[in-house]
Amino acid sequence: MIEHDALSATREAYDAVAPVYAQRFRDELRDRPLDRAMLGAFAEVVSARGDGQVADLGCGPGHITAYLDELGLAAFGVDGSSAMIELARQAYPGLRFDVGSMAALNIADGALGGVLSRWSVIHTPPQEVPVILAEFHRVLAPGGHLLVGFSASDDPSHPTQVFDHAVAPAYRWSPDHFAATLRKSGLAEVARMVREPQPTDRRQFKEIHLLARKG
Repeated sequence: MIEHDALSATREAYDAVAPVYAQRFRDELRDRPLDRAMLGAFAEVVSARGDGQVADLGCGPGHITAYLDELGLAAFGVDGSSAMIELARQAYPGLRFDVGSMAALNIADGALGGVLSRWSVIHTPPQEVPVILAEFHRVLAPGGHLLVGFSASDDPSHPTQVFDHAVAPAYRWSPDHFAATLRKSGLAEVARMVREPQPTDRRQFKEIHLLARKG
């Protein structure tokens, strides 16, 4: 069970910054062609199976959910922050957004063709991430795909590292260690993208996008 205090603290922190966050990240994909390419690949593999809905878990103000919708996916968003969900509903009234926890999703077993987790697991203490991944596995249909994004650890002796996130405490992961954690949860890595830090990036961390499949 994910510690309630940690979940509450993260939710309250995002509630407090929701309008500023939404404004800052509304157009984030515009200058990120590699991110768009990875989201496009995710959309293509999900669509190729003809699987049902896709959940954007940790959707924030909904801009990425809306992008998945533009790519032709039956996407909906879930976030623990009620303030974020309210902003998402206002900005994208034609899409579905729910308040919920990644640790206990109100989604039926095997109901989803895809799950997107874009920088939404980073606030979960590493020892508790398997709980989240077990939920991802549960709600995915056999053959369904997960795309997860996070920042990379740069210390080989420490597979996870705490870093000073602007909103709430967060963790970086060794890509290989995260991939191994996925495998233990029944999610096999299909592909990964490593984006090197750019001069304009506030944090000089490598960004990782892992695409995995439920067997």
